[in-house]
Amino acid sequence: MCNCNCACEKKPALVIMAAGMGSRYGGLKQLDPFDEYGNFIIDYSCFDAIRAGFEHIVFIIKSAIYDDFVSTIGARVSKYAKVDYVLQELDKIPEGFTIPEGRVKPWGTSHAILCAAEVVDGPFAVIGADDYFGPNGFRIIYDFLTSHPGEGEWGMIGYDVMNTIPDYGFVARGECAVDENGFLTDIVERKKLRKTEDLLNAEYTLDDGETFIPMKAGTCVSMNFFGFKPSLFDEIRNYFPTFLKENIPVNPLKCEDLLPDAVRRCLAAGKCTVKVLATPDKWFGVTNREDKPVVVEALRRFTEEGLYPEGLWK
Repeated sequence: MCNCNCACEKKPALVIMAAGMGSRYGGLKQLDPFDEYGNFIIDYSCFDAIRAGFEHIVFIIKSAIYDDFVSTIGARVSKYAKVDYVLQELDKIPEGFTIPEGRVKPWGTSHAILCAAEVVDGPFAVIGADDYFGPNGFRIIYDFLTSHPGEGEWGMIGYDVMNTIPDYGFVARGECAVDENGFLTDIVERKKLRKTEDLLNAEYTLDDGETFIPMKAGTCVSMNFFGFKPSLFDEIRNYFPTFLKENIPVNPLKCEDLLPDAVRRCLAAGKCTVKVLATPDKWFGVTNREDKPVVVEALRRFTEEGLYPEGLWK
């Protein structure tokens, strides 16, 4: 271990992306209570992260929710960890570009991460604010980041596909290609994925349901739970003008540079390795408002089983 005050010696931070619009949910999922004590789903991620060892949490939000965010989740978490707030705004774009008229959608998850560069100068994990990831992944990624100091040594929490999809209905998931040494080689989005009729495996369609392709239980999928080094910031920053130049003319209102795409670009260029770190946890997502009761019940059950204390932060 070197003796300098470099990024490899810094403790990992947790970066939480919470600037999404929540259009399909019909409101701000980030500030919607998921238990009788008023805790949000993000509270559970922060709780799991802090007991895993994270001492610095960065919330990426938009200015419209800043006050409410700081007075609720921020007030709770700041008692146990250092908290920073970063604003992801449309005008945070390179000089020479203008915001397309009518654009309200953020520039994507890669852009969100780039906004965090102003407060993160060491290794960091990344999650979304809308999902429940389970406690094991936070311990696994924290241990990985503290034991793999190389700038190009990145990690990803991998989930069994069966632990991420509901019994009925279609979802989109990133199917991971993993080599014999456990390193990620690609992420391929499966936009229409569901469980098979017997609920034992999964299947997806590429032709709107005319035919289905099997996906075995145990297949690794990405839920955008990564561990990075600051080198990622430079990669996103250097590519972002190219992204804007190529995409604004064809999709000015909705184009996004997504984090898995940034990872894929770095892998293809040989600038990083991504170790796939398996977790046994079940993942719960909240895309639509109909998903909420399932997550509320799961969190209640986990509390009854002793995984979380009654009231969480009490």
